[in-house]
Amino acid sequence: MEDLSQEEWASRLENDKKAVVLDVRTDAEVADGIIPNAIHIDIYKGQDFIDEIEALDKDKNYYVYCRSGNRSGQACAIMDQLGFENAYNLEGGILEWEGDLVAID
Repeated sequence: MEDLSQEEWASRLENDKKAVVLDVRTDAEVADGIIPNAIHIDIYKGQDFIDEIEALDKDKNYYVYCRSGNRSGQACAIMDQLGFENAYNLEGGILEWEGDLVAID
């Protein structure tokens, strides 16, 4: 697990062929828009969150964000405990994100 600044997170993401963007916010928060191509798994879903995370490919690199960076940091720690070696937390979360947002389907 590693905390990355907005610039470093975006730069690594752009150049990472094994990247997966993971949004761990609530459904209500996600309604305001998500980072393009993000997968949404609400961290507040407890065991369902853990089950969905465990089903992900551990060989990928996960770029995780929430509203402010706190929950995504917790999600990265959980992923680390579950055996994911490459989970990167977006410092400042979507509040400080300067990139694009898209509506979720």
